Amino acid sequence: MAGINIPGVSDKYKTNDLVEALMKAERVPLTREQESLDKYKDQQSAWRDVNQKLSSLRDSVKSLYSFDNPFNNKLSTSSEESAITATADRSAEYGSFKVDVIKPASADRFLSEELSKDFTVPQGTYTFQVADKTVSFAWKGGKVSDFVTALNRRGTNIIKADVIGMNKGSKSLLIESLKTGIDNRLEFKDDALTFAKQVHLISPSKPVTDKFGTQNSEIEEPAAAPVPVPEQAGMPDFSSKGVSANDSGITVPPRGGFTIKLPPQYQGSGDSRIEFTYTASKVPDVTVELNELLKRPDLPDASVEFSGVTVQNDQSETALPFPDFTEPLEPIEGDRSLVFARTADGTEQLIPEAQIEHNEETGEYKVTVDTGSYAGIDSLVIRNRNTGEQLSLSPMEAYSKKDSLGFAPDHAVSVADDAEIKYEGITIRRPSNTIDDVVPNVTLNVKDKTKETATITVSPDTQSAKDALITFIGKYNQAVAEINILSQDKPEIISELDYLTDDEQDAKQKRLGMFLSDFSLTNVKSQMQRIIAASYRPIDGAEITMLNQIGIATQASGGGGGYTPSRLRGYLEVDEKKLDSNLENNLDAIKDLFGYDSDGDLIIDSGIGYALDKQITAYVQTGGVIASKTRALDTQIKASESKIARLQTQLDNKEAELKMKYGQMESTLNSLESQKNSISNFSNSRQDR
Repeated sequence: MAGINIPGVSDKYKTNDLVEALMKAERVPLTREQESLDKYKDQQSAWRDVNQKLSSLRDSVKSLYSFDNPFNNKLSTSSEESAITATADRSAEYGSFKVDVIKPASADRFLSEELSKDFTVPQGTYTFQVADKTVSFAWKGGKVSDFVTALNRRGTNIIKADVIGMNKGSKSLLIESLKTGIDNRLEFKDDALTFAKQVHLISPSKPVTDKFGTQNSEIEEPAAAPVPVPEQAGMPDFSSKGVSANDSGITVPPRGGFTIKLPPQYQGSGDSRIEFTYTASKVPDVTVELNELLKRPDLPDASVEFSGVTVQNDQSETALPFPDFTEPLEPIEGDRSLVFARTADGTEQLIPEAQIEHNEETGEYKVTVDTGSYAGIDSLVIRNRNTGEQLSLSPMEAYSKKDSLGFAPDHAVSVADDAEIKYEGITIRRPSNTIDDVVPNVTLNVKDKTKETATITVSPDTQSAKDALITFIGKYNQAVAEINILSQDKPEIISELDYLTDDEQDAKQKRLGMFLSDFSLTNVKSQMQRIIAASYRPIDGAEITMLNQIGIATQASGGGGGYTPSRLRGYLEVDEKKLDSNLENNLDAIKDLFGYDSDGDLIIDSGIGYALDKQITAYVQTGGVIASKTRALDTQIKASESKIARLQTQLDNKEAELKMKYGQMESTLNSLESQKNSISNFSNSRQDR
């Protein structure tokens, strides 16, 4: 009996080869369509690469004429970099200025006495305060290191603690404020205060004060107010007449006033306070007597006439003065705008109500003058505008703010203090070492005391401008190279690009001349070249009007290098020496070359950068030229994929049909062969008989 033939297994009659031969011819349309699909995908990938390079070029171009263009960048240098540096923003003026750092701002940093290895921090509520920021937590008691960890976890940006190894295994606790400035003193409260005294971080202290304002010799005439308060006509001027000083203080009558100098050590100080109190008491109002003058008798002129002769009488003589006002004076009561801080240059500032405390029970007013708020203060001016009130001032007291908390550090590593600098000879104090409100658009960074006067210079940042221009040239040349490869069929175009790796050169070789018949790329290249070579005149008489004038051109190095085909392909070259010179001397002109406002509407509408941006945008924007190309290829790819799927189905059906037919043929042949063998065997058996 003949064996069963399964096509592809026993394949006795080579039917698989026959089917494969027949299917090979059938697959030709599918193969051709797959090749078309690969071509569409390669073209789409190529367009996307062009889009990426042109987009990158456009971004580079935008940066050359936008608000953030590098030509406005400023560079600041300091002759004393270790003591003070500066950062200039884009709006800073060019120039230089002098700065002396008297002292940098500092923060409180307190060290405890040496503690034993097994020292523990007692249980309690520990509260620390820096200015208006408070850190408070409940501590269950434990090791110093654990206490430090707990405090640091809660004191972010406010307070910090550390354990410092000392002698013979002992240790000390360091607690510091993270905010500089004399107003950012580190304060201990609740159980933290008890603990701080226990480990000698701090000890009680009383501020040392200097009294003044107890002698008549200190009283001077009140300075004329720079901006006088409008007064009623006829109101007496301020005068020190009647002002008296003694050990009990200073008495100021109505319309009285005086100027008093601060003690020398407090003049111009930024870390001191001046305090005094005053009360107001009723006295006869000076306007009453003045208004009486308006009631003088009005005596008519007298005359005698006799025989046609008139004799005029002399004016009546009285002891009454003639006032220089015609309307009654209105009394002034309850005016408390009476204390002014005066600087050496004559500038005055009114002490605001926030610095004056009123005790309603006693009627006493407490005045606190923080000298740090009045740079250059050297005296106080008191003016009693009231017409029916007499002021009684206590002696004035001056003291350092460092001593105002009632406690002083036992082992101070540093104490909170303001930075003090001299800007062009003017003394300035600030609580931070970063000072941005002295020089317009310049931030000063104070580090240490200057050994010599520092000169801060603000100049153009030509290096960042050069870097941006070099980046632009590189992006431009990359875009041109990609366009050249796709639009021309010259192998040397790729070999000239010596920055490509071997793999990159092979990939580029496959794209060489891919869009030889598509004029979109040659058009954008020619338009870019036209823009690069064009002349732009931002203002009449402008000397820099073309890109090649600053050392950037398609043949920037001149003709001395001889002829090379690569120099004719549109790549930009740089004459670095010429570019450096122009950046140094014509930076504003270069900025205008890339973008300027031609019609005065404050919007840039001309220049190389603007024109290139506008031209490239037409290609890379949504709905632009390249988007249309890739969209058309998307349609072709989808159609091709559908066709391939359809052809594949047809081929699968055809192959199945052929295999079925040839399988049936093999089955028939096997059956015939089996019958033949049966007949042959029967015939042979008959002959044997």
